[in-house]
Amino acid sequence: MTEAFIVGAATLKFGKRPRDGIKQLTAEVVQEVLQDAQLTAAELHSVWFANAGWGMRAFQHCIRGQVALRPLGIDGLPIVNVENACAGGATALHGAYKDVISGSCEVALALGVEKLTGPNKYAVFAGFLAGTDVEELGAGAARLARQVAPAGQPAAVRGRRPARRRLSWRARFGELRDRAAIAVQLGETLGYDALARLARAGGAGGGEHSPFMDIYAYAAREHMQRYGSTARQLAEIAAKSHQFSAHNPRAQYQFSLSVEQVLADRVVAQPLTRAMCAPIGDGAAAAIVMSAAAVRRHGLGSRAVRIRASVLGSGRARADSEPDIGERVSEQAYCAAGVGPHDIHVCELHDATAFGELHQSEALGFFERGLGGVAAERGETRLGGKLPINPSGGLLSRGHPIAASGLAQIHELVTQLRGEAGARQVQGARLALAENGGGALGNEEAAMGVHILEAP
Repeated sequence: MTEAFIVGAATLKFGKRPRDGIKQLTAEVVQEVLQDAQLTAAELHSVWFANAGWGMRAFQHCIRGQVALRPLGIDGLPIVNVENACAGGATALHGAYKDVISGSCEVALALGVEKLTGPNKYAVFAGFLAGTDVEELGAGAARLARQVAPAGQPAAVRGRRPARRRLSWRARFGELRDRAAIAVQLGETLGYDALARLARAGGAGGGEHSPFMDIYAYAAREHMQRYGSTARQLAEIAAKSHQFSAHNPRAQYQFSLSVEQVLADRVVAQPLTRAMCAPIGDGAAAAIVMSAAAVRRHGLGSRAVRIRASVLGSGRARADSEPDIGERVSEQAYCAAGVGPHDIHVCELHDATAFGELHQSEALGFFERGLGGVAAERGETRLGGKLPINPSGGLLSRGHPIAASGLAQIHELVTQLRGEAGARQVQGARLALAENGGGALGNEEAAMGVHILEAP
């Protein structure tokens, strides 16, 4: 079995790209990653293409990678389409890694491309339900309703609603049409009684946020009750991410926020404010994986980042007392790499909310259970701290275009390990870890990829 190296990494600036579609985003990121690797498209042997929303938005199912790559002259070679919720990027990289270490090819491209913004935001938020078991969601709507709303507090008063936008009559009619169309679609899928229960709880997002924010909020409240973590600790995490992203030219948000500003932002779902939740957007990211022999042949050793471990896992039915998916998958990765959590110098964790970072920092063994928030409050996850987390700004501030997010993590860590991160550089970083999770089944993520990388 051969070793595998990342010889090229790229990410576009995440955000709203109203005039650009999947093909344009794909063309831009492929050009950038080939340039970084000093390769041409003709030197690629396989492609793993991750995307979640193209089918939901534009009915482009089944052959997304072939459609997006053909205008670039990338055809004829194996193109594998990946759909694994928010873990799509990590899944694509895992596939490229397996292609190389198995000896089936020497150069593999992994890319994640996503277009989420558009005139019908309700379709996007409703589409997030596809990251759950929709049959179970419909049957368990009453249980979810109890979970997402704090006890004794009706969902309707959980927090301040945003001020109503001033819209033209045409725009307002379009909004009502979109809401009605999505309501009918969800009602036919989940059952109208289940949909009504979810809507009362805010569990379907209400068109204003992803239903996953409700799930994260429920988990955060449980953690607070069990360990004494606080909303201020979550705000410390969010403020740190914003301060990092202010130095990242590829981040969707490039401004700092104080802890007080994070806490004062509008409530999405208690205890999460808007600044504690990742924004959706458009974007793409990519990485090129190459065998050791090909690295030597191309003379790329000085910038080639070694993949010490690549592990992909799925959620399972488990008791709350049993290890969750983050614990299980990270332990496999540590064993494969021959290291432990104490050996990691910098990491990118899946922080769709600030609580996501807190939870994963504990699950992956960086801090004891219940102490992730304390560590953040002490500054241990900032530059110069015990373990800088999400120096890119994370999903919270770099942005979260679903399938692109996991590979954007890889771009940040490759940049860190090459010593090219500028003002957000973690000095002396030699080992890095990326964790990218997606979907929800039962009490854990449906899929998760963990990668451990080593500096050239």
